[in-house]
Amino acid sequence: MNKPRRKALAEIQDKIAGLKDILEELQSEEEEYRDNMPENLQGSERYEKASEAVDALEEAVEHLENAIEYIEAAVE
Repeated sequence: MNKPRRKALAEIQDKIAGLKDILEELQSEEEEYRDNMPENLQGSERYEKASEAVDALEEAVEHLENAIEYIEAAVE
């Protein structure tokens, strides 16, 4: 792989890493929101939606981590 393509991939990798950090922060905030719900709301639809959002964000973070790894492998 030539230098310009490696540089472009490194820039993409940096952008993905930045987005991953943002998603992790949002996931943390949603987790905190869910975990601080009053007991009477635990098990409610609102609680379940928050849990689903946490799970979806966690999966999105994992996919971005995989994308970073794939780019690293392509550059090697």
